Amino acid sequence: MKSIRSILLIALWPAVTASPAFAGDALAQIRSAGVLRIGTEGSYAPFTYHDEAGRLTGFDVELGTAIAQRLRVKPRFIESKWDALIAGLDVNRYDAVINEIAVTDARKLKYDYSDPYITSHAVLIVAADNTTIRSFDDLKGRKSANTLTSNLGRIAAAHGAQVIPAQGFNESIELLTAGRVDATVNDSLSFLDLKKHTPDAKVKVVAIDTSPDSSDKSAVLIRKGSPKLRAALNEAIAELRKDGTYARISQKYFGKDVFQ
Repeated sequence: MKSIRSILLIALWPAVTASPAFAGDALAQIRSAGVLRIGTEGSYAPFTYHDEAGRLTGFDVELGTAIAQRLRVKPRFIESKWDALIAGLDVNRYDAVINEIAVTDARKLKYDYSDPYITSHAVLIVAADNTTIRSFDDLKGRKSANTLTSNLGRIAAAHGAQVIPAQGFNESIELLTAGRVDATVNDSLSFLDLKKHTPDAKVKVVAIDTSPDSSDKSAVLIRKGSPKLRAALNEAIAELRKDGTYARISQKYFGKDVFQ
């Protein structure tokens, strides 16, 4: 998720509140315009990306479209690079950011969130033919491929693993399948995406860490001072869960329900 790569960006954000020019009844303004402006990257598969035909698609894109429909407005996706994405809320470039934005205490100081709509967990991944590593405790003395500064790498090290540097999920899997490491502690959603697109990948999950410190919840990010919009977003997410729309989108991109 985005919590790890956001540390530097958070540190650089100015400690200001949303401009009074954008305050007021945001929901009424959205409905009056007939459009929910949604900030997103468009380069973060499978959440928000462009398909082979160049169309913007992904889990968050379909979810954002469904949320806008529940608000009785049209979605308008506005793409931005990650470094400027969240700050776009400050200048009213869009009404919300739907881009796997992890819920963090630092962001809560400046922005509001909807209720979480997706959760990722730390999982222990090994080669498909590995029969000796069955739990996190089995990592002691083994090699785990991870980004050195990530929370996932810290989990591996805390269980006694020797952390072998890797630049992200894909390189960790490459090191694992090449036999250069014994395991990788990584993101459950990334693993589901891998198996969705490469079902014959010779890797498997043998353990899941569901503790709060190893899980990331993501939600819709909005400016502070918009309680009616926040309530409407929460109602829309609840409706999508109830009527099966969320499950359908989740199955399409991950092969399972990834709400919790």
